[in-house]
Amino acid sequence: MENKNIKINNKSDKPDNIVLRDHKIIEKCISYENKLPAFMKDYFIYLKGSVAVSTRSAYLEDIHFFCNYIVDETTLSKAQTPKDITLEEFNKIKARDINLYLGDFCPRYYKEKENNTLIYENNNRALARKKSSISTLFKFLYRNEQLDKNITDGFNPIKLPKPQPDAIKRLDIDEVAIMLDVVETGQGLTEKELVYWKKTKLRDKAILALFVTYGLRLNELRELNISSFNFSRGEFKIYRKRGKEVLMPINKTCEYVVKDYIHHERPSSDLLEDEVKDALFLSLQKKRITPKSIRELVKKYTSICMNTSRTNGYSPHKLRATAATSLIQSGFSIYDVKTLLDHDNVTTTQLYAAHKKNIKRDIVNNFEWIDEKINDEIIDENSYNDSNE
Repeated sequence: MENKNIKINNKSDKPDNIVLRDHKIIEKCISYENKLPAFMKDYFIYLKGSVAVSTRSAYLEDIHFFCNYIVDETTLSKAQTPKDITLEEFNKIKARDINLYLGDFCPRYYKEKENNTLIYENNNRALARKKSSISTLFKFLYRNEQLDKNITDGFNPIKLPKPQPDAIKRLDIDEVAIMLDVVETGQGLTEKELVYWKKTKLRDKAILALFVTYGLRLNELRELNISSFNFSRGEFKIYRKRGKEVLMPINKTCEYVVKDYIHHERPSSDLLEDEVKDALFLSLQKKRITPKSIRELVKKYTSICMNTSRTNGYSPHKLRATAATSLIQSGFSIYDVKTLLDHDNVTTTQLYAAHKKNIKRDIVNNFEWIDEKINDEIIDENSYNDSNE
């Protein structure tokens, strides 16, 4: 399949690039399924109808990793490959075996590659995902009457660190203004960076403006097409996680920067290959811009506005946090922001609202009704009381 040119016969409402993206993920899923035991076939069908293709791929990857562990690191199976593991062997797996896998093997393991030994480490968040993948499999096989017991109740809990609002990294509003000024003027860029900036500044400005206005995820922005925008109706279409199609209103700033890029910098569609004629953001090689390139340009401009090194610049996800906190600081409710950013749970949005924790102090400090003379007397009285305690 990899050696063939893929032709899309697209009769859905989705643009070709979204269909192609999903197709590649589905092919990856099929590849994993072909390496796993045949008794899991019903589970594969269950995943197709119950989760997004990206989640399906992640679950299958984790299960394949677990089956490799069963074959290579334990005596739980006589199989030589994951595909050869039998249902009878799977039925003998106990909760303790899973806990050993998650608690002892997964946090730190080794792989030999050529002349190197690679060390892999997983934090609790990664371990929790692996646990979730295995839990769905064992629960399904039990419900499907393939396993005798539901062992998932015996899985050890994995404690995730509680997110700390103060640890959320984002740009302040004045830093956003500096960042957009940098992309406008080129000030702060190196001589080498200026060479590329002259060719991509309108593209970069449009990318940054969309990030800080809408809090888009990286792939939501990358997958945008020219046809995604309906300027006459003042809206554009994005594709969220789990394949959700969402219409977003476009404000005057974003409409201007996107049109400016399309009309004055983006190559004419007549000069492009068919697969990218509709792609909005292009590289200098006239291909759809890569995730790596987006990360690098965001790091570059954010590092300048924060006056730090390029390596310490922010990722696109930090611009998502910037959009969230900016909206909340402007007075929008956490429920409004949750809707815009497509958070699954309002508690995620509440983390950004915590940045307003000093709002009461900020409000009352703006209303000092007493004059300076009375204020001085209060200070003197407090000093007197302190000296006599």
